[in-house]
Amino acid sequence: MNSSVQGVFAAVLTPLDGDLAPDRAAIARHCRWLRDNGCDGLSVLGTTGEANSFSVDERVRLLEDLIEDGIPGNVLMPGTGCCALTDTVRLTRKAVELGAAGVLMLPPFYYKNVSDDGLFASYAEVIERVGDPRLRIYLYHFPQMSGVFLGHDLIERLLKRYPDTVAGMKDSSGDVHNMIRNAHAFPGFGVLSGSDEFLLPLLKEGGVGCITAVSNVAAFLGAEVFAAWRQGDVETAERVQARLTAVRNAISALPLTAALKEVMARHTGDDEWFNIRPPLTRLSATRAADLFITLESLDFNPPPAP
Repeated sequence: MNSSVQGVFAAVLTPLDGDLAPDRAAIARHCRWLRDNGCDGLSVLGTTGEANSFSVDERVRLLEDLIEDGIPGNVLMPGTGCCALTDTVRLTRKAVELGAAGVLMLPPFYYKNVSDDGLFASYAEVIERVGDPRLRIYLYHFPQMSGVFLGHDLIERLLKRYPDTVAGMKDSSGDVHNMIRNAHAFPGFGVLSGSDEFLLPLLKEGGVGCITAVSNVAAFLGAEVFAAWRQGDVETAERVQARLTAVRNAISALPLTAALKEVMARHTGDDEWFNIRPPLTRLSATRAADLFITLESLDFNPPPAP
């Protein structure tokens, strides 16, 4: 059990065209920009990327297009967890085939109050059906959205049965104590925070990084935190972490995907960034204006536009 993934990953936005379909050229351009500005990896097709609003065919095509457009497979950690077992298997196989560093896997999330036996069986079926030693799964713990809690006993059971496959977890619960407990309990299990504000606190306790929505616009700050921490410069890490947390708090006070698309639209001058697939909706003009007032008060600007 040894996670090779570490650092700052963006939970990548999905730019959409006028028909609300993924815009191939725009997402490749955004991914290249993210890699140039602090991202160690790209977690496409997650919550921020509106994945559950896309069909499996759309998701497969997006992954294939990224590879064809020059995004290396080994920087990708696509979301592959679906309600249907067979959909999860199909997406996971495709990710492995394309050389992804790992997959971020939600549990099946429609049925609530399922047992650990049921959750174990679900992950086990995916692993056995994919049947590829290259597969590395990062459990996606987001109980506020999934309604499913991935607890200590389940993780321990999965690691005992599949120590070379279950590599880590993105914890978006907002509970830093849960993140730290898992980092302490399972050495080599790569725990990543789903919230920017917990990047440094988790690194201090054995975590390996973060996968966050705000990294779409502020990965350079997360990268500074990570680099300073690795160099033993705790003072710098804490100073930059405070700035990153302030930016995160400003943006996360609003619906994250819509807020981030507003920031990208203003930053790039490309109105296509306003496009968002229902049931999500664009921010109102008033809420967007308030967001930019707050960001300006923080003297925050993303790196030069792609």
